[in-house]
Amino acid sequence: MSEAVKKFFTYKGLPLVRKGNQLYYGNMYDEFVVWIEIKHTKKVGELEVADKVKIRKMSTDLTKPNIDKQADTDSLYDALDIACAWLKVKA
Repeated sequence: MSEAVKKFFTYKGLPLVRKGNQLYYGNMYDEFVVWIEIKHTKKVGELEVADKVKIRKMSTDLTKPNIDKQADTDSLYDALDIACAWLKVKA
């Protein structure tokens, strides 16, 4: 019997994994990934919407400093937009 292959949800071609209020964006085999942390949410209609989000660009190489860049945003959409830009630029 063959084992089922788990596929990650992707955003703009890169894996996006969520556990609680933390998301990891990017491929762990690449040089960097982005850690997105939802710090606060607000109620909009019947939905909980992130209104304070911290993002950190992190090295996947344990021999290098862990955090390369960080920023705060007011929405998850903005955080993903910045994360996508950070991972597309080779620095």
